[in-house]
Amino acid sequence: MMLTIQLDANAGIATLTPQGELSEGDFESAAQVIDPYLEKHDLLNGIIIHVASFPGWETFASMLAHVKFVKAHHKKIACVAIVTDSLLGNVAEKIAGHFVNAEIKHFAFDEFETAKQWITNNPV
Repeated sequence: MMLTIQLDANAGIATLTPQGELSEGDFESAAQVIDPYLEKHDLLNGIIIHVASFPGWETFASMLAHVKFVKAHHKKIACVAIVTDSLLGNVAEKIAGHFVNAEIKHFAFDEFETAKQWITNNPV
């Protein structure tokens, strides 16, 4: 697996940390961690995507799995923090905001705790 998924159930925050090109299985794994939480709660307070630079996808099918994951979950996530030094972080913040309900904000890679505070302080 190239995606580490950590769920802080008390804070309602999932942290996704890619370690290489993303696969279809990575998004299935994310859903297996996040979906049980969403069955018990109406909303996930936030997702933190923490990666130095965006690794891309293994295949076109992997990219489609990513799109399907976003489509299935975006109405149930209040905030998305993109914590990266990649220029893609700025682009994603601007473009994704047109397609998802979540509030999206870009942070530098070393601002993980700041991103977590932003989600925690953002009332749902």
